[in-house]
Parts: sequence; structure tokens; C-alpha cells
Amino acid sequence: MHPYNRLPSSGHSSPSPPASPLRSPRLRHTRSKTGRFSPSQPAPRTYAQRLAWIFLSVLLRRQGIFLFAPLIYISGMLLYFGTFSFDVVPIIKHRPAPGSLYRSPQLYAKLQQEMDADNSSADAISTIWKSPYRGGEWKPCVHRSSEGLPESNGYIYVEANGGLNQQRTSICNAVAVAGYLNATLVIPNFHYHSIWKDPSKFSDIYDEEYFGNILKNDVRVVEKIPEHMLERFGSNMTNVFNFRIKAWSSIQYYRDVVLPKLLEERVIRISPFANRLSFDAPPAVQRLRCLANYEALRFSSPILSLSESLVARMRKQSIGNGGKYVSIHLRFEEDMVAFSCCVFDGGKQERDDMVAARERGWKGKFTKPGRVIRPGAIRINGKCPLTPLEVGLMLRGMGFTKNTSIYLASGKIYNAEITMAPLREMFPNLHTKETLASEEELAPFKNYSSRMAAIDYTVCLHSEVFVTTQGGNFPHFLLGHRRYLYGGHSKTIKPDKRKLALLFDSTNIGWRSLKRQLLSMRSHSDSKGVELKRPSDSIYSFPCPDCMCHANRTIDSKSSSAT
Repeated sequence: MHPYNRLPSSGHSSPSPPASPLRSPRLRHTRSKTGRFSPSQPAPRTYAQRLAWIFLSVLLRRQGIFLFAPLIYISGMLLYFGTFSFDVVPIIKHRPAPGSLYRSPQLYAKLQQEMDADNSSADAISTIWKSPYRGGEWKPCVHRSSEGLPESNGYIYVEANGGLNQQRTSICNAVAVAGYLNATLVIPNFHYHSIWKDPSKFSDIYDEEYFGNILKNDVRVVEKIPEHMLERFGSNMTNVFNFRIKAWSSIQYYRDVVLPKLLEERVIRISPFANRLSFDAPPAVQRLRCLANYEALRFSSPILSLSESLVARMRKQSIGNGGKYVSIHLRFEEDMVAFSCCVFDGGKQERDDMVAARERGWKGKFTKPGRVIRPGAIRINGKCPLTPLEVGLMLRGMGFTKNTSIYLASGKIYNAEITMAPLREMFPNLHTKETLASEEELAPFKNYSSRMAAIDYTVCLHSEVFVTTQGGNFPHFLLGHRRYLYGGHSKTIKPDKRKLALLFDSTNIGWRSLKRQLLSMRSHSDSKGVELKRPSDSIYSFPCPDCMCHANRTIDSKSSSAT
């Protein structure tokens, strides 16, 4: 026999090879009814099976198509799942984003019993500020000049705008500019503001005579411009040349631009004059700022007298803690809550109140087309004012017991009857100037926001602990002033409000865990109490080293000279 070939030869067909045994399961021999074996008939294929068979054939013959395998797989899965229906649809529970809901009341309700039962540590008022500081203590060292002043180059008249402490910035900067330009400073005029609505003059808030005496060898200070000088301007200050100076201008700008005009006109006006001088300035300018802020500016006798009385009363209330008390600057007035655009738990009434307050104070600012307000994001970013409840939770977590004496510095608290209740529950020994002073004592100050703020400023200044909750000029000035008085340490709790927002949003957190986190936050505030001023920092918050010296500098110099 010839071997079998796949190609024909000699023009004759080759015999076919015997058939291969059938191996497909569909073609297996089965016994028929007649007893003989016969191949079984294949079951009819479905459309999906035929399509799969075609795909498989193509894949085996065209290997490049494997590049499209992912697409084929996805199509197959879609086809497969499309032939089924599911009676049960899984429900995904969506948890609101952190900060989008105000959860502090639920957290307080959960932890209140355990908080009140906690007596695991000593009262924080007796243990705080115990950390050692490598830099040592600081002491005030602002020097006054003893020499006389040369002839003045002219008069500078400024209009200070803003509230109490923004005006204070203007006064100190005006002293620095006038001294640097060898000009005579006219007692600053306070611009009436539509929000603070306080018509007080300089002498209503500060001791004007004392101010002039402290500065007499450094800067000439007069109450008003001499009449013969004003005659050139028709005795009208609006006719005087007014400089519109950019914010944070350098002292060199005043020397190069303002001084020539001052020499020419002899009288100039700068309005407005808030934050018109850079924080980064030469030592001579910084010394004048320090002298004005920490030495020359003293509150007027009526304010000082009542303030010192309230300090004495707070110390008497705190006799169990050695006369030490905590002061809190609480910014939860209606205008602050409205401006923050945060949402608390006041419901529809709160929403209506806030919309009305925004239109009243900042007409159209919050309703501009395209403006999107996200209260949850604002809270998580630490921009929401702390509520009275949150302040109470924070301080109890930081180790201050229920018996701690608290002085609250604030304006009119929004919805105070409801919002203040938890704080009073956590700290029953809580006081304000209204509870410490009689109506007769407060009557001369009651309709003047800056004078009331000056009273709060003094009582906070002399507290053992100062707690700032929202920022602003009031706490910034107090930070520096307290450093100036207390050896360079601000003795201030400045909480991390981003971290607080996450903690108060976690209703599953336990009291011990919350307390551990808050004690760490308190410790961080302590370590940040002594800080040196960097070039871009405010001298009114960081008086070291421009206004203060090391307390041991004299001792070091003596010991070095002895050796």
C-alpha cells in the first residue's frame, strides 16, 4: 500500500483514510431502542452558544484578537447578566460627609454622665503651664528716649477705622510713622463704623494725657492742629491733602513718598489708616510700636477702674483655685454666625435669622450668582465659630473641672437662652461683666461697643488661662500683651479647630479617647506659648525679641565680664 498523501498524484485520487473515532460527547454511540448502537443526535444550540462558538473559533485562528479580550469579556458579562433578573437590590447606606451635620449635642448627651463621674486627674488650672522652656523667661525692655526732639517736619492726621483693636493697630502704626518722619502726630480720629456703631473718641477709651507723656521724648503728640495752620485749608480738614496708602506699605515708602509731601504741605491726612504699615520694619520703627502699644496706651480712668474691680471679683470667685480663673473670648454673636455661613441645630428659625442678618450686614454679598456655600466644608476647615457647648466640651476634656471659674468675654450671644445652657451646665461658676457688675456700674459703657470690649480685654488680660475660639484682632492683641506681662508666655489655649471638628463629629468616640486627644491639644498650646517673631509676624502678637529681652541677659553679661 502506498502511503497516504494529502495531495493527489498521477492524476488519480488517493483512497481516503479510515475515519477517526468519534470523540465528541455529542457523538457518542448510544443503544437504540432496537438494541443497536447509533450516534446520538446533538441538542440544538441556542443563539448565545452559537455566538460563543464563533468567537472561540476566531480566537483560535486569529491570536491577535486577544488584544481585544478585555472588551470581549465585558461584553460577555453584560450579555450574561442581561439574561437574569434579580429580585433583591442591595441598599447602600450613605453616611453624611464629615462636618455636614452638627453632632456636638449628641456627643455631649452620650458623654455627659461619664464626664461628670471622671475624677482621674487634678484640676488643670493648678497644673497648666508647667512645661520647661529652653529659651528661658523674657522681660520687657522698651526704652524711652531721654533726649529732646528736633524741629517737627509737619503734622500727620490719621483716621483709625474698625473696632477697638483695629483702632489700636492704627494708633501704634501712626506713632511709628510720625516718629520715623520726625512729624507731630495729631491724636487719631476714630472713624464711626456701621457695625460697631460706637461714636467714642480717643479720650473716651484711652488716657490721652498719659499717652502724650510716655511718648514726649520720642514723638510729639497734640490734640489738634493749630488754627493758624488750618487757615490755609479754610479751617476744613477735608481740604487737607489725603494720602491713599496701600495696605502693608513699607516704612521706606513713607520716607520716599510721604515725607516730601509732608515737607511741602506741612499738614497731611491719611485715611483710612488700618494696617497701612508692614510688620517687617527696622528696629527703630519696631521700638516705637512697642512703646505705643505696651507702655503708652492705657485705658481711661472710668474703664480702668471698673475693669480692675471685675478682676478682683473674679479672683474672689476663684478663691478655691488660689484666685486663678479662665477667660474665654467667645465669638458666637448673630453677625459672626451669619458671616461664617455655618449651620448649627437651630432648624428653620436659625436659617431665617441668618439670611436676614447677612442681608442686613452685607447686602448681596452672600447671594451673588455662582456663589456656592458649603457649611460642611467650612466646619472641617476649622472656620466655624465654636459654640458654647463645644467650648465646654473642649475645656472639660482638657482637664478643667466643674468648679473652675470662667469669665466669658463676648457680645450678645445668638439665641443665648438655648445655646448657653450646656456651657453653664458644665461650668456653673461662669461669669460675664453683666453678672459681675451692677447695672449702675455698666450704664456709662453699655451703648459703646469699644468701651465694653476694653473692659473684657482687661479682665482677660489678667486671667491665668485665656482661651481664644475664633481669631481676630482681640485675641491677637491679647496674645502679645499677655506675653509681655508673663515672661514671654502667652498662657493661651488656641485650639486646633480642624481637629475639633472631626472629634465632635465622631459620636462613637469614648470619653477617655476624647480626653486624651484634648489633653494633647492643651499641651501643644503650652509649647506654642513662647514664640519669637518672624519677619511676617505681627509685633502685637509676638513681642519677643523686638519689645522684650532675655531675663538672664544681665546676669550672663556680668558673669562674662567677671571672667
